Amino acid sequence: MDNWLQTKPLLLQGEAYFPELAPAGTSIAQVFKSSSREGSASVRLMYLMSFAAAERSIRIESAYFLPDDETVATLTQARRRGVMVEIIVPGAATDNQVVRAASRSRWAALLAAGVRIWEFEPTMLHCKVLVVDDCWASVGSTNLDDRSFRLNDEANLNVLGAEFAAEQLEQFKADQARSREYSLSDLQRRPWYQRAGEKVAGLFRSQL
Repeated sequence: MDNWLQTKPLLLQGEAYFPELAPAGTSIAQVFKSSSREGSASVRLMYLMSFAAAERSIRIESAYFLPDDETVATLTQARRRGVMVEIIVPGAATDNQVVRAASRSRWAALLAAGVRIWEFEPTMLHCKVLVVDDCWASVGSTNLDDRSFRLNDEANLNVLGAEFAAEQLEQFKADQARSREYSLSDLQRRPWYQRAGEKVAGLFRSQL
């Protein structure tokens, strides 16, 4: 509705657009959005709070994974609490190799802390999924990057419910089975020119 108002001087309202909905299901759900026009970073805060509250596991699947310093710190702190952290990102089949390079420039501290990262191999990955403690899940348009958090119009659906989380986890594991795990030793064995290119790309991560 917000985006429509920017295009047409018409407010979408009434039963045609917002019909009354009968209660259904047992899960609690909420919609979160971020928008640069409103100076909002609600989705970023939701991610950080989810990471900080995790007690057992954090699973992230993101088409563009470019965590800022605070996100890296929050995930490494989760590992120090004994929380399992698993992340799936695109492999070679991606539409933006610069983002992939910038993403790798952020992995050293995560891998050193025991975060496990997989690269999806069969084709391009475009999922944006978070599952915490097998009971809290968030799906939507938000990637784990500054552009999604601060610049783009994004929206996520958060669901508190083991059944929904289990469905997301099942798909996560299916994607994980078709991915290659990237280790700290893999990162350390990169040739110097690849490291240099990734470091340069990482300097522009807030705009990628």
